[in-house]
Amino acid sequence: MDNGLATFLEILKYTIPALIMLIVTYMIVSRFLTEQTTRKQLALFHETQNITLPMRLQAYERLALYIERITPRSLLSRVYQKEMNVAVYQALLVQTIKSEFDHNLAQQIYVSRQVWDTVRGVKEQEINLINAIGQKMDPEAPAKELHAAIMEYVMTDSGEQPTEVALQIITDESRRVLSHGPQA
Repeated sequence: MDNGLATFLEILKYTIPALIMLIVTYMIVSRFLTEQTTRKQLALFHETQNITLPMRLQAYERLALYIERITPRSLLSRVYQKEMNVAVYQALLVQTIKSEFDHNLAQQIYVSRQVWDTVRGVKEQEINLINAIGQKMDPEAPAKELHAAIMEYVMTDSGEQPTEVALQIITDESRRVLSHGPQA
């Protein structure tokens, strides 16, 4: 037994330091690989930021432009033609708002849900305004009557226009993105 115990102790003398070295080496390599992975992820994040930030800012610009283009003051004069009647003018106004919205659909992937819902809501409010005023008028009347009625409503409405609210929301979020980066 003495001989077996001596052999066992001799084996332990070589095995224990080897196991300790294996554990220490594993911990060092594991920490190194974790740090390397973290560095690569951070580098990829910064690279992605440099690509997505300009795209997000462009989306805010395009949505702000869309909102500006569908404000009654801008839209009415841009679409108006003398020879149109109320029905044609109303349909063309609604179609213009919808087609410009469709043209900007892809922007929703770059902006927050709040901004996109606001833009969508403004589109609906502007269409509803045009339809509500247009339905009160004779469809065969000259388009200038619908033009005048919508402008009068906009000029006499004491509340904030939906387009002004939307522009403020878009501006606020774009400023937040500029100051905090794409994760904002």
